[in-house]
Amino acid sequence: MATENKLTIRYRETDNKAELDKEDQHLLSSAREAAMNAYAPYSGFRVGAALRLSSGRIVKGTNIENAAFPSGICAERSAIANAAISFPDDKPVSLAIVAYAGDKLTEDPVPPCGSCRQVIAEEEYRHSTNIRIILGGKNKTIIIDKGADLLPLQFSVNNLKLNSR
Repeated sequence: MATENKLTIRYRETDNKAELDKEDQHLLSSAREAAMNAYAPYSGFRVGAALRLSSGRIVKGTNIENAAFPSGICAERSAIANAAISFPDDKPVSLAIVAYAGDKLTEDPVPPCGSCRQVIAEEEYRHSTNIRIILGGKNKTIIIDKGADLLPLQFSVNNLKLNSR
């Protein structure tokens, strides 16, 4: 007999940036700086990401669009790839994400797309750690304690294990 289950996530939300600790404020500021370097001539939607590593180092990423859609890359994935290439043993700790529609910060935070959620979940698996997600918008900030919460029932290496006979 089938059973019904429920998926829930916990997150914190604030409309007062002063409630954020200095590290989170700095990470959001770094994400806003990264968004200024976005290449988004088709959508006008510029996204910036800033990834804090366990050493305290901050690695930035931005979206880069391409006329041969979907050949571009999202800000979150570019930050994670940048960190993996440049600092492979430095574990990711927190990821701040902001978006601009034209020249204005979006009113509400913009969450990562499905592909980025999967990449964040894989980074958590690869490094055996949680990555805090900080989503910044003009009106509020949302903090999620681990990226895996954004992708329940995620595809993982455990899905790939074959039964041995």
